[in-house]
Amino acid sequence: MTQRSERVAGEIRDVLGEIVVRQEIKDPRVRGAGIITFTHVRISGDLRQAKAFFTVHGMDDESLERVRQGLTSAGGFVRRRIADKLRLKSTPALAFEVDRVFEQEAHIDALLREVGQDPGKKTE
Repeated sequence: MTQRSERVAGEIRDVLGEIVVRQEIKDPRVRGAGIITFTHVRISGDLRQAKAFFTVHGMDDESLERVRQGLTSAGGFVRRRIADKLRLKSTPALAFEVDRVFEQEAHIDALLREVGQDPGKKTE
């Protein structure tokens, strides 16, 4: 990723965070979700496509999918807000995806603990 695309991706993440914190998205799937954290944004080299990764602490997969659908539904509104804030030549099309990195990290941590235990030793 070029320096410019990294900068634009960071700015998009910041704008997304502002939109969510200010509860500008009226969709109940998003508004009632709790604290949505945008972990990172990946943007194509031509700055025309962006994928925003998010997570909501303590939500199950079904609820996270509803939040993703709500964000996708509000995509046009979000894209206009990004266009207003960033003044890019063309505003990237947005896609939203649940960031599973924390789940994967917890799973790997549990596996490592399991492997690290003495096989003859019983766990309580």
